[in-house]
Amino acid sequence: MTSFWRRFGLALALAGLTQAGAAAIKSANAPQPAQTVPAKAAKAKPKPASAPRPAAPAYLRDRIDALGKAFNGQVGIAVQSVEGGWQTGWKEDALYPQQSVSKMWVAITALDKVDQGRIRLSDKVNMDKSDLTVFHQPIRTRILNGGYTTSLENLMKLAITTSDNTANDRLMRAAGGPQAVRAMIASKKLGSIRFYDGERALQSRIAGLIWSQSYAIGSAFFEARNALPMTVRRAAFNKYIDDPYDGAAPAAIVSALARLKRGELLSPSSTTHLLNVMGNTRTGANRLKGGLAPGWSLSHKTGTGQELGGVQAGYNDIGVLTAPDGKAYAVAVMIKRTSTPLPVRMKMMNEVVRAVIQQHEMTKTGAR
Repeated sequence: MTSFWRRFGLALALAGLTQAGAAAIKSANAPQPAQTVPAKAAKAKPKPASAPRPAAPAYLRDRIDALGKAFNGQVGIAVQSVEGGWQTGWKEDALYPQQSVSKMWVAITALDKVDQGRIRLSDKVNMDKSDLTVFHQPIRTRILNGGYTTSLENLMKLAITTSDNTANDRLMRAAGGPQAVRAMIASKKLGSIRFYDGERALQSRIAGLIWSQSYAIGSAFFEARNALPMTVRRAAFNKYIDDPYDGAAPAAIVSALARLKRGELLSPSSTTHLLNVMGNTRTGANRLKGGLAPGWSLSHKTGTGQELGGVQAGYNDIGVLTAPDGKAYAVAVMIKRTSTPLPVRMKMMNEVVRAVIQQHEMTKTGAR
């Protein structure tokens, strides 16, 4: 009996092996299910796509297009509704020379440091001849009169409201230098906005020079620039226009302005402070500001570049336009290269603001 059961068990085992082998062959020939990534290695699900931007009102879109097409020069225009979120523009994604528009990024960087508790607007700095820059610098007279001690708050005021290059560069250094400004732009994801190494480096490179601090004294910069062969000057000038070292897209600028106005870039107190300072800007009275209607206000920053042979590299105005009812619009008009007379440029900027105001009034009555 024992021998019989041994033979019987062996037969069952062999039969089981045969069935298992057949099943394995069948499984190998059958289509295999997709491999599953272990849960711990799975990638995070992508964030849902944000809602599409609302369409811009037809009247304003068509009017901005018409103004852009009619202008004799390379112009970029962008408008964004701060509350509505819609945006429209003309060649608004290209890069345009910012010139002094970039002073706004220095101010935001400084105020961001204030919000972090790293500096205070009341902090004092001592200034001497080594701080002098080039072109517009009203603070220069005070510095040359035995040096000048002032606060970061005053430097910001002078940089924004009078576009003082020396005040701006000193504020920039107090906030951590050009690398800190670039880091702020990157960390806040402001988009297509470049920042160079300050006014001295930027203006000398545009002119075809390498900065020397001796250029800050008297007319030394102009003499050095005029001594360059015209071929050198023109090559440097055109290179800058074609690929501006401080270039920015009007679309990115109005997006940043709208975020600033909504309080998304700085603390409430710093936001209010900067918009108030920009609201007291003295430069560019006939640019965007020239198109204001009664009851409307503008917090803005201008930018004006060098000229060569009747051509200007950068003529700008950007800002937050606020209606009497509190609704706000971010506006940027940036001219890359033009020889168009100043009154024509100013009129075009006026008309952009008037178009925004007209659209606002139409929206109030239900028209688009």
